[in-house]
Amino acid sequence: MSSIARSFSSLKNTSGGQKLTDLMPGFTLCFVVAMSAKFVSEHYGGPVILYALLIGIALNYLSAEGRCVAGIEFSAKSILRFGIALLGARITLEQLMSLGFTPIVIVLLAVPATILFGFFVGRWLKLGRSQSILSGSAVGICGASAALAVAAVLPHSKDAEKNLIFTVICVTALSTVAMIVYPLVVTAFNMGPAASGVFLGATIHDVAQVVGSGYLMSDEIGDIATFTKLLRVSMLVPVVLIIALIAARWGKTQSDTKSKGFPLPGFLVAFILIVSFNSGGLIVPQVSIFMVEMSRWCLIVAMVGLGMKSSFKELAAMGWRPMVLMLAETVFLAVLVLICLEF
Repeated sequence: MSSIARSFSSLKNTSGGQKLTDLMPGFTLCFVVAMSAKFVSEHYGGPVILYALLIGIALNYLSAEGRCVAGIEFSAKSILRFGIALLGARITLEQLMSLGFTPIVIVLLAVPATILFGFFVGRWLKLGRSQSILSGSAVGICGASAALAVAAVLPHSKDAEKNLIFTVICVTALSTVAMIVYPLVVTAFNMGPAASGVFLGATIHDVAQVVGSGYLMSDEIGDIATFTKLLRVSMLVPVVLIIALIAARWGKTQSDTKSKGFPLPGFLVAFILIVSFNSGGLIVPQVSIFMVEMSRWCLIVAMVGLGMKSSFKELAAMGWRPMVLMLAETVFLAVLVLICLEF
């Protein structure tokens, strides 16, 4: 009987000893706001991630004190990592192999080059190395999703959440601008359908904006752009893996971070396993679709929680340097891909 009682007690507690009843008010609030952001996005257009962030920031006062604090923290961290793990259901090795040789070479060159460019320019701008890597990964890989995944493995600091929020807002705004401007660039350079699709897929930050700009031009360009973007998304696995290993070494020298045991976080291991299972056909299509949709909702809820934990005043205090860095990374990526396509 005592073992049954202990098992029942464990169901009522989450990691960190928090009771489920303590988490429900804040989590429910984040979920309701996430549904509101989804409604606005579907009926009035625009990226749902950005709406979730902005509405969350408007409700920032709820994270200061009260019954919702624990649930907001849970949504911003645990729900976020669960959603990232489920992202693996979107990727298979077969999809990556169908992309051909040219986009693979461009992506394999552009992604690490953009991250390294962001790191060195960020250090030149006197920004922290974590923030520099975070922005470079967001621009180079897949926007807000990459920022969320990379931030989860970087060493913790007092500015970590502000850096993440600022990065997500900036990369979403830049991606929306790119969705409008880059088709004009493609037209100005008289690119063919294949080159146009590769350029759009290799440079625009978020998946939704890639799809929007690609299919706005033609179905053929949209297909190529989507596949190229998928390859960039697949780079999330090795990039986060490498950053996690590097961050584990950094943690040994930072007072606020300790490196213990296996250096890879559980959600990253789960992400890799889901990609492997999905590639082997071990996940049936109906389950895969459910996992992708679940991942999308988890990320929206997490962005609401992150928004509630920040404020415009705190973001404004970060200054002009982070924005200049992300703008420079965006221009660098576009120029690099154009040069690769020319040669």
